[in-house]
Amino acid sequence: MSVMKPSAARSAFVYTSARIIMFGVAVTVLYWAGARGILLLGLALLISALASYILLNKQRQIIAGRLNGRLSRVGAKASEFSKRLDEGTRAEDADEDEDGADPEHAIGPDAEEPVLGFPQA
Repeated sequence: MSVMKPSAARSAFVYTSARIIMFGVAVTVLYWAGARGILLLGLALLISALASYILLNKQRQIIAGRLNGRLSRVGAKASEFSKRLDEGTRAEDADEDEDGADPEHAIGPDAEEPVLGFPQA
């Protein structure tokens, strides 16, 4: 029997929901205690932030681990892509070196000399 890990999105949703609930509880308790206005919101933010830092530490570490894993996989893919681009560039440069001159910038035998200034009539 295999144990399925919850997805990163689900973990983030649970964490965010818990933070919102903690804020709501802090607002309710402070309102009952008599705090109003900006003082109520400021104290509620401070208390809920401290409570979530302590109580939701495990959940935060799980989310951080998943994000680091995802970022390392993306970084590995990006470095592999960059390596393949460099190899392609080196192969293209080697082909140009074997051919000698670059065909895009080759000057044919019937090419005119560049005109500097206005053409003469």
